[in-house]
Amino acid sequence: MIIKTFITSHPVLTYYALVFAISWGGILTVVGPAGILGTKYDPRALTQFVYLAALAGPSVAGVLMTGLVDGWAGLREILSRLRKWRVGVRWYAVALLTAPLVTTAILIMLSLTSHAFLPTIVTTKDKSGVVLTGVVLGLVVCFFEELGWTGFAVPTLRKRYGIFATGLFVGLLWGAWHLPLFSGSTSSSGAVAPALYPAVLLFSFLPAYRVLMIWVYDRTKSLLVVMLMHASLAAGQLILIPPAISGMSMLTFDLLFAAVLWVIVAAIAMINGGQLSRQPLSTQVT
Repeated sequence: MIIKTFITSHPVLTYYALVFAISWGGILTVVGPAGILGTKYDPRALTQFVYLAALAGPSVAGVLMTGLVDGWAGLREILSRLRKWRVGVRWYAVALLTAPLVTTAILIMLSLTSHAFLPTIVTTKDKSGVVLTGVVLGLVVCFFEELGWTGFAVPTLRKRYGIFATGLFVGLLWGAWHLPLFSGSTSSSGAVAPALYPAVLLFSFLPAYRVLMIWVYDRTKSLLVVMLMHASLAAGQLILIPPAISGMSMLTFDLLFAAVLWVIVAAIAMINGGQLSRQPLSTQVT
């Protein structure tokens, strides 16, 4: 009874505790303490079991918390949002094109200084293979992650907070959740401080992109569209960003990517009279 009361009183805290326990605990089980700290493995060589352990966190915790807090009605409501596809072509355009277009523009601009920044899809000989891999992985990742992030955490937080605050909170924890998967990337960061590299890699653009995702969700109430927006980011990273760039080159791209996304967020807010939310916030506290 006490546990049930705590869960219903602190659903977001409980959700994220479950997410990190499942994801990080699963990774720890597979690779051990040295592996999760990024000292004994290369994240590019992670096994499928590590990815499965990581993706299980948001999805399992999201479904479990929805069932505990809202029961079968909540689970049916998630399914309804997942099947909502009639939202207008413009929202599909925003969801599918924002990340790839911004990524391509930045890479083309940077390629004027070095050909190393030319998009992968331009330089690779196996264009169909790169696209297929990116699309498949993007769809898998977006489904399991957004089942929890937007399936449970975002709607719960939006009952109390605006789009910006919700996006910043979820975006920062989104980056933190990735840390075990990217901590080993410090080995290729060159002159960049080991602590700085993954921090910029994960916290520079993810909060901004999450704000945009929540803005789209606020307008559409479609879990499907948000999943596609996540998929376009993940797929675009694989299809467009050259795997050879790292260190300061990668940080330069990430910071420019983040800057452009924040400019887009600011522009949307200005167009909407200084705010991102269209509807007044609910006064219900959960």
